[in-house]
Amino acid sequence: MAAEDSTTNCGWNSDFLTFRETAPAYVTKSLMAFIADASPEQIRAWKDAIPPLQREVAELITALPRAERYDTILEYELPMESRRPDVVFLTDAAVVVLELKGKLYPSQADIDQVEAYARDLVCYHRACADTPVIPLLVPTRSRGDQGEINGVRIMGPDAIDTFLAGLTHLHSLPRVTATEFLAPEAYRPLPTLVAAARELFHSGEIRPIHRARAATDPAVDHISDIIHLAARTRTRHLVLLTGVPGAGKTLVGLRVVHAHYLDDLVVDRNGVHPTVPAVYLSGNGPLVEVLQYEFRLAGGGGKTFVRGVRDYVRTYSNSRGKVPAEHVLVFDEAQRAWDKEQIASKHDRDSSIAQSEPEHFIEFAERIPEWSVVIGLVGGGQEIHIGEEAGTGQWIEAIVKSPHAKQWTVHAPPALDNLFEKVTVQYHLAPSLNLDQELRFHQASDLHHFVDQLLGREDPANVRNVAAKLASAGYHLRITRDLEIARSYLRERYGENPQARFGLVASSRDRDLERFGVPNDFQSTKRLRFGPWYSDPEDHPDGRSCRNLRDCVTEFGAQGLELDAVLLAWGTDFEFLDGGWSNANARTYKRGTHVRDAHQLRLNAYRVMLTRGRDVTVVYVPPINRLNGTYERLTACGFSDLAGVTHET
Repeated sequence: MAAEDSTTNCGWNSDFLTFRETAPAYVTKSLMAFIADASPEQIRAWKDAIPPLQREVAELITALPRAERYDTILEYELPMESRRPDVVFLTDAAVVVLELKGKLYPSQADIDQVEAYARDLVCYHRACADTPVIPLLVPTRSRGDQGEINGVRIMGPDAIDTFLAGLTHLHSLPRVTATEFLAPEAYRPLPTLVAAARELFHSGEIRPIHRARAATDPAVDHISDIIHLAARTRTRHLVLLTGVPGAGKTLVGLRVVHAHYLDDLVVDRNGVHPTVPAVYLSGNGPLVEVLQYEFRLAGGGGKTFVRGVRDYVRTYSNSRGKVPAEHVLVFDEAQRAWDKEQIASKHDRDSSIAQSEPEHFIEFAERIPEWSVVIGLVGGGQEIHIGEEAGTGQWIEAIVKSPHAKQWTVHAPPALDNLFEKVTVQYHLAPSLNLDQELRFHQASDLHHFVDQLLGREDPANVRNVAAKLASAGYHLRITRDLEIARSYLRERYGENPQARFGLVASSRDRDLERFGVPNDFQSTKRLRFGPWYSDPEDHPDGRSCRNLRDCVTEFGAQGLELDAVLLAWGTDFEFLDGGWSNANARTYKRGTHVRDAHQLRLNAYRVMLTRGRDVTVVYVPPINRLNGTYERLTACGFSDLAGVTHET
């Protein structure tokens, strides 16, 4: 098929024979028509690259006549994204993704970029699910086959034909056609949390993603059955949904809140459907701020979409006669619910009569006429705020303390069966209420396991084995002791993808990062606005976009949100010393502050920050001698250095 008859998500699409016979100027013209704002540098790069590619295709056809039927796709724009791999070859042995760089030697960012293209095609492209996808990096000024790094083949343009001819040993499956590959619905990437929320808000549904649906549908279906049961039998239910970080708990909650069947189930005594039959509540202030910032143009400042837990508690606890309009309450990060001491502290109440957040919500739900369902989304090791350490057990205690406890049934995964050992409450255990597959990190299902081992005392050799699995799945662990090298890596890797989000994060309790250019001090982080930081483009006039890598969020601003890449500045508040982790140098808490385990809060803070990136975590370890042991621990466990060790400053 000629380029002018192709679909509109690429700049050129033809078989190898047509590509070989077409004048380079005509191919360039087609690319310029597709990318109207192409820079002079980009146009020059096309003019330099097309003739060598045509020569390699011609040589392959001579050696392998059936290659005439192979397909060439140039500047393929990934649907729902702005990224464009330079070249995709559809052969009868594999889908080959080529990224061309006008240089002699590739950088780590170049290698990681093309590897990410291949990974995402495997994960999210329907036509690539059962077909080998091979990433090929071509520094156009080099010659010959340079070998392989991290699964990426590196070679000069002159070696492409030989490499493609050598793939014939893979020939076993029907060739992916250009029509199949370019079909707009064929590629369905997993959206970020903010993107998914945006889709739900505007269209009422999230794009169909086969892998995400397969992992979360059982939980969504089971919760739907519970809600229907509650409405039919006029009963009350508490649902606890657990999952590893990135498993899709929040997506499940968002889907439940926006389920169309709720409109039919929730009807008041006058036969009127309420405007909002369910509500999504979060104690995560930054998450609430970011989502409301995204939806501010839709009216109401975005507040009809997501509400803060603390505001909800204040509204209904101040008036016992006030009845929530919703029958379904979704509480995100339920394990982080405040205990009664923290409620008393923040709401200026006597601790002897104060209630925990779970007690409040059970009481609120009991005000709702006839039936109600409270859904708690439970993560692990995410407790970073004071007052969050009491954990998930508070929810069971809240029901036991209720004068209407017999009206309640608790639904939980088998892993929480210990919560019911010493209490009398109706409960059902269901495996579908545990999400154990990570979705946020593509195929990197071992990330949470890696972080747990890294932050423990596990032997580095064992941790390195898990890191190797992450690398094979396309998740990158990078480290440097030079902040500018870290910034340059991220800007280079995502320079061609303006939609990518990458930003600087650091611990709130570190004492030393500020003098190394990381503004994690209280005043700087207090001024930061999370909506612009997560959402604004790099060239926004305010200059507050995370992509500028100037402003910094702490664990409190990062929790519950995600980036494509994280630049984590490691502080002296959590150091690896004498074979273990120490928080001895962390900023102390104010006298009288209700803290049960300061060391655990530090560990949880770094667990949160290490699991915010979808593609890569880059750790910057300042050149301080006391952090040498930390740097050695991280590199021994699998972090790959971008530039080697620098000296003490």
